[in-house]
Amino acid sequence: MRRILLIAAAALIAVTAMPSPKAYAQLGGGRGGDADRQDQDAAKKKKRDEEWGDNQAPLPALRNAGPCPFVKTLYDAARYIEFKDDKVGSADTGFTGEIQNISAGCAYKDAEPIKVRMEILFELGRGPQAQGSSKTYRYWVAVTQRNKMVIAKKYFDLPVTFPAGQDRVYATDTIEEIVIPRATLTTSGSNFEILVGFDVTPEMAAFNRDGKRFRLNAGQAAESASNP
Repeated sequence: MRRILLIAAAALIAVTAMPSPKAYAQLGGGRGGDADRQDQDAAKKKKRDEEWGDNQAPLPALRNAGPCPFVKTLYDAARYIEFKDDKVGSADTGFTGEIQNISAGCAYKDAEPIKVRMEILFELGRGPQAQGSSKTYRYWVAVTQRNKMVIAKKYFDLPVTFPAGQDRVYATDTIEEIVIPRATLTTSGSNFEILVGFDVTPEMAAFNRDGKRFRLNAGQAAESASNP
């Protein structure tokens, strides 16, 4: 699904007086982490690609006059896990989700605004307490003045239907164009961050923040074992 997110110029008044920062390395997309985590993510992606035939080419490179905004998931909102009756256990999970990867590219030159295109890969699960085979997930994309205030935030719906007999699916959503006006010619993409996250409850955010984890299809094995 293709979306457009336009940032009004009036929202960037605070950026006008912001001093030009030092140059930072461009973040090409996805989440940060140490080398071990990157290796684990690469191995997981390879296995997923082999299993699901995900051979999609990376986003084409776009020309730009400076670094792109930093693009990443917000850790507290990177996963979505429903629990029945607030019981935190694998057998109590409903619908689940995780933002697996973000691919992004940007383009700008002269006095043009920064235009960013993003593709977000979601891995979605259906636990034993999930009701029905369909779920509309809700996530948001926010543009921030780097390490400071939120400039704009927009919510998106992601409807998903799980085929019969499957408790895990992948879905890709495309943000076709995020337009960020620049206050001056020297305002580069490194002034901004683009954050992505699920619309989670405070309890879900705390669960994520504590680093707790279940498989996306957590509880299905337990349900199958109890119903031979």
